[in-house]
Amino acid sequence: MAEPPKGIKPDHGDQTVEIDLSSTTTLDLTSFQLHDLDSVELPTNLTELDLTANRLSRLDSRIANLINLKKLSFRQNLIDDAAIEPISRWDSLSGLEELVLRDNKLAKIPDVSIFKKLLVFDVSFNEITSMHGLSKASSTLKELYVSKNEVTKIEEIDHLHELQILELGSNRLRVMENLQNFTKLQELWLGRNRIKVINLCGLKCIKKLSLQSNRLTSMVGLEECVALEELYLSHNGIAKMEGLSTLVNLRVLDVSSNKLTSVNDIQNLTRLEDLWLNDNQIESLENIAEAVAGSREKLTTIYLENNPCAKSSNYSATLRQIFPNIEQIDSDVFA
Repeated sequence: MAEPPKGIKPDHGDQTVEIDLSSTTTLDLTSFQLHDLDSVELPTNLTELDLTANRLSRLDSRIANLINLKKLSFRQNLIDDAAIEPISRWDSLSGLEELVLRDNKLAKIPDVSIFKKLLVFDVSFNEITSMHGLSKASSTLKELYVSKNEVTKIEEIDHLHELQILELGSNRLRVMENLQNFTKLQELWLGRNRIKVINLCGLKCIKKLSLQSNRLTSMVGLEECVALEELYLSHNGIAKMEGLSTLVNLRVLDVSSNKLTSVNDIQNLTRLEDLWLNDNQIESLENIAEAVAGSREKLTTIYLENNPCAKSSNYSATLRQIFPNIEQIDSDVFA
C-alpha cells in the first residue's frame, strides 16, 4: 500500500500522524485488504461506511457507535454467521437504510429486525440455503438481493409490500410462488434456477423480468405483465413464441438459445428495440418481415446468428429489404 486509506493513522518513525476526520461523513476503505479496523479512525458522524474487498472476519465494535450511519457495506470479506451476529443487538444502528453483506461466508440470513428503516439488503454470493429469517426484515425494504446462494424456495417475504427489486438468480428454485403481494415490484431476476413454468401470481407491474437459464418449455404466463419493458428468456427449451402480443411496452426481448423454429406474436410490439433470436432453429426469414412490421422503424439491434436461416444465399439481401434503415448487416449483429 503506497498510501494509507483515508481514516488510517500512518506511522512516521516514532510519531503517529493524526488525520482529522471530524467533518467526514463518508468513509470508503474499498480494496485495502484490511484484516481489522484497529488502525482506522471511525468518526461518530459517519453516514456511509464502505468496507468492500478487505479481509475482515469480525465486526469492529466501534461501528455500533455510528448512530448516524445510513449505509454499511461489508461486501467481499470473510464474515461468517458468528461474526455478523452482534449487529442484531446494535440498536444504535436502527436507522440504517442499506446493509450489504454480499460475497462473504454466511450460511443463513442474519437477524436484521432492528433495522426499521432498511431499504436495501444484499446477501448475494454466500452459502445461504434458506430464506428463513427474512420474515423479520422490515416491511420498508425496497431492494432484496439473495442471488448466488443455495435457496430452494421463495418464502418469508410476503410482508415486503414495498419491494421494487427482487434478485434470486443462481439458486435452486423450482417454482415461482408467493409473489402476489409485490404489487410495486419493478424488477424480478430469477435466472439460473430450475423453474419449469412461468407463474407471476397475477402481478402486472413488473418492468424487467429475467428467467434465462431455467427449464422453461413455454412462454405462457406472461400475458398480464403489460408493463414489461425488458424480458430475458434465453437458454431454455422454448419451442414457440406466444403470449407476447399484450406486452406492448416491451423494448428488449431475448429468446436466444431456445428451440424456436419461427418468429411469432410480436406484431404488436411497436416499441421493440432489441430482439435476440440467435442460437435457435429458425429455418426461414419469410415471416420476420411480418413479425416485426410494427417495430421495424424502432428496432436497432437484432441477433440471428447460429440459425439455419443465416446460412441461406439471400440472407443479406432479405435482411436489407426488411430493415432498409440498417447500415450494417452480418450474421452476428446489424444495428
